[in-house]
Amino acid sequence: MTPEIPAIDLERYRASAHARMRSERREREVRRQRAWRLARLAAELLKTQYGVPQVAAFGSLTHPDRFTQWSDVDLAAWGLTATNWLKASAAVRALANDIELNIVDVSDCSPELQAVIVRDGVML
Repeated sequence: MTPEIPAIDLERYRASAHARMRSERREREVRRQRAWRLARLAAELLKTQYGVPQVAAFGSLTHPDRFTQWSDVDLAAWGLTATNWLKASAAVRALANDIELNIVDVSDCSPELQAVIVRDGVML
């Protein structure tokens, strides 16, 4: 036989759970807004210092319902070269230590990933 939870305790639990969910939702949105700022900053860096003509964000950042407290920022760059990719990647990663920033060279990724980038990417 399971004991009954008093109505007052059950209501306190529900209120606490709702407050926790609202707080987590706010924190996730703050993180997402920071991720967008970092994505724009990384795009500007790639364009001005590495001669990249186009940068797009893709992945969970472009899907608010999939962005979590563990999400990273995925960027696609057009125009990277074999000689500047590593330096560009390191420079972008150095922009933040709280959110991971990743770059893919569009010319060097699979056709399937290219299709995702073209379909879902947000140009920066």
